[in-house]
Amino acid sequence: MIRNNWPGRLKRLSAVVVIWLAAVFIIQAASLPKARPSEVGLSAERLERLTQVMQGYIDRGKIAGMVTLVARNGRVAYLRPFGKLDLNGAAMPVNGIFRIASQTKAVTSVAVMILQEEGKLLLDDPISRYIPEFANARVAIPSADKKTKGYTTVGVKRPITIRDLLTHTAGISYGDGLAKDEYLAAGIQGWFLADKTEPIGEVVKKLATLPFDAQPGERWVYGYNTDILGYLVERLSGMTLADFFAKKITDALGMTDTHFFLPEDKLGRFTSVYGVNEKGGLKLMEDARDNSYVKGPRVCYAGGAGLLSTAEDYARFLLMLQGGGELGGVRILSPKSVELMTVDHVGNLYDPGGFGLGFWVTERLGRNGQPGSVDSFGWGGAYHTTYWVDPAEKLVAVLMTQLMPAGNSDLHAKFRAMVYQSIVDSYEKR
Repeated sequence: MIRNNWPGRLKRLSAVVVIWLAAVFIIQAASLPKARPSEVGLSAERLERLTQVMQGYIDRGKIAGMVTLVARNGRVAYLRPFGKLDLNGAAMPVNGIFRIASQTKAVTSVAVMILQEEGKLLLDDPISRYIPEFANARVAIPSADKKTKGYTTVGVKRPITIRDLLTHTAGISYGDGLAKDEYLAAGIQGWFLADKTEPIGEVVKKLATLPFDAQPGERWVYGYNTDILGYLVERLSGMTLADFFAKKITDALGMTDTHFFLPEDKLGRFTSVYGVNEKGGLKLMEDARDNSYVKGPRVCYAGGAGLLSTAEDYARFLLMLQGGGELGGVRILSPKSVELMTVDHVGNLYDPGGFGLGFWVTERLGRNGQPGSVDSFGWGGAYHTTYWVDPAEKLVAVLMTQLMPAGNSDLHAKFRAMVYQSIVDSYEKR
C-alpha cells in the first residue's frame, strides 16, 4: 500500500519557502555592505577632503543639509550626512528622505525595459499603439500671421516611438515652447505633478492634444516624455505606477524609503526645500510638513519627477544597474537590457555628450571637462540631487540635498571632483 504523504511534504515545502523568503527579506532590508576605503581602492585621507569640502557648503550657509554616498565594488565606503533637515530643526539623519524629482526617470525607464523583457512592448513601437490619443500628434511651428499667435501646427512626420520618449527626442517639452499659452490654459506646465487631483493618465491624454515643440527624432527636448512612459506602464501592466514600482523594483531591492507620497510615520525624516536668496544665502521654499508630498491629493504618480527616496535606497537601484540588472541575488533586468540603456542613442542631438535610455552617458572622456570614465551614466533632479555610475571604476556616487533654485551652485562639480580624487587604485587601469 502506497501512502499519500503529499500533505506532509507540502507542509515541509511551505516551511522551507517561508524561511527562504524571510531570509531574502532580511538581506534586502539590511543596510548595504560596507567597506573600509582602503579595501576598495579609496584613500580615507582623500575622502576627508570630500568631507571638508561638503561641510564647507554647510558652514558658509550655501546648503541647509545633504547626504553623500560613495560605493565601490558593490560596497559603501563613504556615507555621510551634513547639516540639518530644516535650518530650525533636527540634524540631517543618514536616512533623510529627499524629493528626487527627475531621478525618477531612471526608475520609470527600467520599468519600461521590464515590460519589453516580458514581451509586452518593443522600444520602436509607436506610443499611439498603446495610448491612442497620440495618433494625431501635432507640432507647433513659427508663423508670421498674427492671428495664429505667432505659431501654427503641422502633423508629425512619423509616429512618436517609445524609444523617442526614453531618449527625450519625441519633441515634447514641459510646456515652455511656442504653444506655451495652450499648455497654461490646459493646466499642464512645468514638471511638478504631485499636486494634481487627477491620475497621470488623464494628464497625459490632455497633453497628447497639445502642440509639441519639435518633430520626433529631430531634436533633444527635455519634458514630459517619461511621465507619458509612466502612464504606458500603467496601461500595459494594469497597475498604478506606484504598485508596479513596488512589485517589480523597489520592494525587490529593499528600497523601503522610496515612495511617491510620504507615509505619515516618516515625516520626521523628510527634508525642507531651500532656495538661494538675493544675497546668496538660503531662504525656505517648502516646509517639510506643508506640501503635496505630505498632504496629498496623492493620486498622480508622475514617472518623470515624482519619487521621494534616500541616498542608500537610490544607491541600491544604481548598484542593481551596475551589477547588470541584479543585486543581492535579485534580478530586475537582463544584462543586455542594461547594456542597451547605458549606450548613446542620440548622437549629436544631446550637446554635452551621449544620452541613453533615461540618463546621460559618457561616450568620450574629456568632452565635458569632468573626471570620470567612458561608459559612465547618470542624471540628477530639480531639487539639486545628483548621481552617477562608473562601471569601469565600479563606482556609484549619490548626493542628496534640497536646493531650488540652486543659482550658480558648483556643488555637483565639486562633489564629482572630490569623489574621483579619492581613488588611489584605478580598476580601469589594472
